[in-house]
Amino acid sequence: MEAAAAAPASAQAAERDPEHHQHHHGCLAVRTSLPRCALGAGGGSSLAGSSDEASCGSPRWIGRGLSCVCIKRKGAYERICMNLTPVQEERLQRLKHRMKVYFDPSRRDHQEALKALWHATYPDQELQGLISEQWKDMGWQGRDPSTDFRGAGFISLENLLFFAKTFSASFQRLLKKQCGNRATWEYPFAVAGVNITFMIMQMLDLQSTKPKTFVRAIFIQMLSEDEWAFDLLYCVAFVVMDKQWLDKNASYMDFNEVLKSTRTQLERELMLDDVMRIEDMPSYSLLC
Repeated sequence: MEAAAAAPASAQAAERDPEHHQHHHGCLAVRTSLPRCALGAGGGSSLAGSSDEASCGSPRWIGRGLSCVCIKRKGAYERICMNLTPVQEERLQRLKHRMKVYFDPSRRDHQEALKALWHATYPDQELQGLISEQWKDMGWQGRDPSTDFRGAGFISLENLLFFAKTFSASFQRLLKKQCGNRATWEYPFAVAGVNITFMIMQMLDLQSTKPKTFVRAIFIQMLSEDEWAFDLLYCVAFVVMDKQWLDKNASYMDFNEVLKSTRTQLERELMLDDVMRIEDMPSYSLLC
């Protein structure tokens, strides 16, 4: 398994934004049930009828200069904005910045984050050093965990630390492989976490200039509800991956396939009718 990236993690409580009805550039930035949906494209508009196959519900409308795109939920059209509210824009830019930060073993704050991960994982064990055989117990590939952050960057470290502090019971259960019939050759916990971060970054495609999927648009709207939506999604993804691992009786060489099926499951749940926040995802109930 090849490590993908890592990132810094602040385990503070998620900040809620109660203001859901902000307007920006004339576009309503909430999913709102509408009997019909008007799409503004260069000042024009088109009306969608009641058919489930109406063209405004198709992903092909994404990224074609439309102000909004429509999806069918519970028999009524609802729209997701391409023009972001100030809150969405601020939080999206902050998340993008986190994704661009490489892990730098010479930076004091990065060193402290790595130490914080150790203490959150093994509170009763003293860390011998940032380069130590101890790190292998957590599932890093060698004595120096900094070498495993190449692909995902510092945010993957942030994600692991958020998981350890926010859902400590689930974190420890997965770390220690406590549930199910485990394989003789198990996935390395920490490196798997880095790869999960990288997978989510690819799935959401937040660095692209134009949205290409509904999943990205839906997630950006979730940032209005919770600034830590990415970190919460990471935690859900980790428990989903482990469940898929057990369901498939997987071994080390199956990791990439398990990661693909995990991504498929996440995308499916994010598109469900009643999922407006990460906490609404069915698999969120796996966390404890």
